[in-house]
Amino acid sequence: MQALVLTEYGHLELSDRPAPTAAAGEVLIRVAACGICGSDVHGYDGSSGRRIPPIVMGHEAAGTVVATGAGADRFKAGDRVTFDSTVCCGACGFCQRGAINLCDRREVVGVSCGEYRRDGAFAEYIAVPERIVYPIPDNLSFAEAAMLEPVSVALHAVAVTRLSGGETALVVGSGMIGLLTMQAAFAAGCSRVFVADIDATRLVLARSMGASEVIPLSGDALVRECRRLTGGAGVDVALEAVGRNETVNVAIEATRKGGTITLIGNVTPEVTIPLQKVVSRELRLQGTAASSGEYPQAIALISSGRIQVKPLITQVSGLADGPQWFERLHSREPNLMKIVLVPGSEGAA
Repeated sequence: MQALVLTEYGHLELSDRPAPTAAAGEVLIRVAACGICGSDVHGYDGSSGRRIPPIVMGHEAAGTVVATGAGADRFKAGDRVTFDSTVCCGACGFCQRGAINLCDRREVVGVSCGEYRRDGAFAEYIAVPERIVYPIPDNLSFAEAAMLEPVSVALHAVAVTRLSGGETALVVGSGMIGLLTMQAAFAAGCSRVFVADIDATRLVLARSMGASEVIPLSGDALVRECRRLTGGAGVDVALEAVGRNETVNVAIEATRKGGTITLIGNVTPEVTIPLQKVVSRELRLQGTAASSGEYPQAIALISSGRIQVKPLITQVSGLADGPQWFERLHSREPNLMKIVLVPGSEGAA
């Protein structure tokens, strides 16, 4: 089979590799579409330390079942499916209580680090455990289904925020996850969702996708605008989708007393926080990691149109074009959102 291999940092090659087979409990999938995640781009240059070459990256994927291994009987050849990026053990304490993203033996598809190596879906075929596979409806294209992983991440971030409905929320950052989080917040019952960014082009997209307000400001100016829009109180919830010191702090400053700041972005490994303000204003800082069983909800929301993903797909392209798209994403070319790669002769239908 053909696979896009990270042979060394900054270099991808389309190579012939043996096709995997479905072991016991596994499903073999012909990949029809796989999105390039920001974490793949950080892996491409070695900055994350989680894509140690050689590795086939890619974990945002969908395709068609080709074969099943012994004991895997939920799917048959020809079924249209997607799969979770998290391979959980299913047996540890976290898995037993449904927190599969915190699994003690968690592995991620398309990741190689010091603890494990698991090839991903920038290839014609991939074999994954049946327990992480989900059927997708006919009205969902493979390219849209490749967006289910980031949608599930956004849904999980909103879920751990513990919304009760009617809140005013601020999303800091209007990249892929920020715009999906905005939609997930509305789906969870927020009455207003503001989106802040300094990229005017992305804010145009945020407005077209339903943001209550778009705020082209940062720092103190952003805080003042949030307070003006909330009668001086601040937002009920801030969802921080960048992960830098300045954006985390502005999310804290813009949140009302007793509010919640959910930290999604993690561009930088460490930030400083205004501890006395967090304590004296009784703010809740909530971390969120990957997703934890939100795939069925994500499938339902995209299929129904309540969460839009088509406007976020910049380009669907062949796997052979992968190296140039990685380079363009790595160079931070403007106006690129999601690039979806299509292996072999499969279409994105």
